[in-house]
Amino acid sequence: MPATSPTAPVIRLLCVEDNPDDVELMSIALERADPHRSYELHRVDDAATFAGALDRGYDVILCDFNMPRFSPYAALQILLASRSSTPLVVVTRAIGEEAAVHVLRCGAKDYVTKDKLGTLPQIIERVMSERQRALDKEKLDLELEAAYARLKKLSARLVVAQERERSLISRELHDHLGQQLTGVVIHLHAAQRTADAEGARKHLDIAMEMANGAIAQLKTLSFSLRPAQLDLLGIMPAVQTAVQRVAEPAGLAFEVTSRGTEPARPGTNAAVAVRLVQEALTNVVRHARASRVAVRLRFLPGERIGVLVADDGIGFDKADLLDGQPSERNVGLYGMIERTELAGGRIHIRTRPGHGVMVRAVL
Repeated sequence: MPATSPTAPVIRLLCVEDNPDDVELMSIALERADPHRSYELHRVDDAATFAGALDRGYDVILCDFNMPRFSPYAALQILLASRSSTPLVVVTRAIGEEAAVHVLRCGAKDYVTKDKLGTLPQIIERVMSERQRALDKEKLDLELEAAYARLKKLSARLVVAQERERSLISRELHDHLGQQLTGVVIHLHAAQRTADAEGARKHLDIAMEMANGAIAQLKTLSFSLRPAQLDLLGIMPAVQTAVQRVAEPAGLAFEVTSRGTEPARPGTNAAVAVRLVQEALTNVVRHARASRVAVRLRFLPGERIGVLVADDGIGFDKADLLDGQPSERNVGLYGMIERTELAGGRIHIRTRPGHGVMVRAVL
């Protein structure tokens, strides 16, 4: 007899049969019809032993149709109750067309008569393939369902993030720029009403100073929305400027480096990369008590961008701070996570108390 392939997996068959000789005949028929595969047959003949054998990982169930103490219908009920997807094939000496159709409607995957056992390998192969396709489809459906749920969650978070940014911009315009411009108008009116030339000049000087301050605030707000350097000079100059604007006033030593070749034109994720660096630096200044921060960009194939921001600050307990509920104490970190995910990227935050923070993202 030809040897079985050493790489072929053993096909484990659960035989529901009251006659051990018939199981031996099935084993011989399988060896003759499919000598390149190895089959392992285990026999049971009642409901209790059948139910107890289901958790042993059989590939196919071969069930006799006419048994005094058991039947394919009872076996199918047990399979249904245990939520087992193991396919059942009816093996019988004779079966009418009506009975065959009925057992197939009840859940059997196929049937074969005992005078045609030579066709068993093909039937076993087919029902195993159908089972694998069903399992793959079930897995894909679960993944799609999870992806859809995640998309809905991200969409909701996008609305919240947009409203939060709009609120911040509105507050900046009202509390800072609006007050500056109001002060300009007040001092201009005062200069207009003052008869003393020296007094009018002082009001005009204050109005000019406040107008310059308003222009500076407007430039800062404009830069935070989209740096002009990004389109004029490229990603690295924009990141360098963003880091400098945050780090220098805070007395924070910084280093900005890059790897790879920067694309000639900024891609769709370039602005996201700059904003991530801005938000990470803002978190460092506000919370890290760091003395130094390093920023590195890595330009990857397919216009992907890797962003790394690392500081030597006090770090934090990641599990405690990122507990699944956005709040005032973690709004900056969740903003970075949301921005990265909405751009189709992934982000990893590595930290522990007393050992700084490393934020790594790929966009």
